[in-house]
Amino acid sequence: MKSYIQSNLDSLQEAVVALQKDAPAPDADGWSATQDAAAVQKMKTDWKKARTAYEHVEGAIAVLFPELDISTDQRYDGFIATGPDDDLFDDQGVTGIHAAERILWSDSIPQRVVDFEKGLPYYVAAAFPANENQAREFKEKLLVRLANDVQEMRNQFGPLALDNSSAFRGVIGSMKEQVEKANKAASGEEESRYAQFTLADMRANVDAGVYTYEAFKPWLLSLDGGKALDTKIAAGFKRVQDHYATLQGDALPEVPAHWSSQEPSAEDLATPFGQLYQVLSDESEPEHEGSLVSSMEASADLLGIPRLP
Repeated sequence: MKSYIQSNLDSLQEAVVALQKDAPAPDADGWSATQDAAAVQKMKTDWKKARTAYEHVEGAIAVLFPELDISTDQRYDGFIATGPDDDLFDDQGVTGIHAAERILWSDSIPQRVVDFEKGLPYYVAAAFPANENQAREFKEKLLVRLANDVQEMRNQFGPLALDNSSAFRGVIGSMKEQVEKANKAASGEEESRYAQFTLADMRANVDAGVYTYEAFKPWLLSLDGGKALDTKIAAGFKRVQDHYATLQGDALPEVPAHWSSQEPSAEDLATPFGQLYQVLSDESEPEHEGSLVSSMEASADLLGIPRLP
């Protein structure tokens, strides 16, 4: 597990350094959607590589380095909840991977996301850098801060002895959040909302969950009752991954117009989004006997892994 997390942190650092390097050189007109199209597309590719690497380690990082997790992965609405940020290109206030995402995809943000953010206090519309100063700040402040924060994660993680609670319970937390990540799409609050990359985020979380579980599996199988739990966990991961395999692309399916997670209608549950929601809701419910999360929590208890505070 230590090696897996370290490898993904290395990939994350490589991707954010490339993102900073590929940002257009500052000039008088900032960025042009036509003249800088190739550079923007390259940065989007770098961003997706960084995002995938981060989602592979999110469960552990959020527990180990909560402040760095905020500066790196906090969403726009979380940053501005306590005050305005009138300069979205510098290294203060709104920072991190979603701050860069919001700028990179500013010309193609879905309307439901715009509608949600317009209702936030201190909202400032997303935009490409409009002048040399903004382009310089994006390249030399915002992206440098992101690269520095990731480097700090790597520096702090290197000498750590990874503990079982962070590794295993952290992943259980990520599996619980799958349904929440999907449901936030209904209000435009989803995680990678600008790039429409949230389904890819969720796939990466599940891939990390499978990898983590495999590291603990031999230990579980050595205990009485471990084999039965292993069978249930494997079946739970398969149900989620099999359903993900039916969905194309990186974006969540379209949310039904009148979606309600409290009382979804049979008609809405029959849609691709509703079917995904039902699968994730079932598998993330700790009180649901045989669900993925229920089985993983039972296995953690059997292993004697303490619950996170």
